[in-house]
Amino acid sequence: MMGGGSGFLWFLVIGVLIVVPFWKLLPRYGLPSWAALLTIFPLIALVFLWIMAFKSDEAGRG
Repeated sequence: MMGGGSGFLWFLVIGVLIVVPFWKLLPRYGLPSWAALLTIFPLIALVFLWIMAFKSDEAGRG
């Protein structure tokens, strides 16, 4: 039983490291912050990065 839950623990840690920055950044680009929960799927994270790269944020920067 050694290391049985470690895979879930790593998934949780990596998930938090990905979701939290998106949670803070997405509202700046006019997207709802709850959508950051979808970024645990890599393809959706790439789509959001693409949107953020080519859209200026709400404050007029970029």
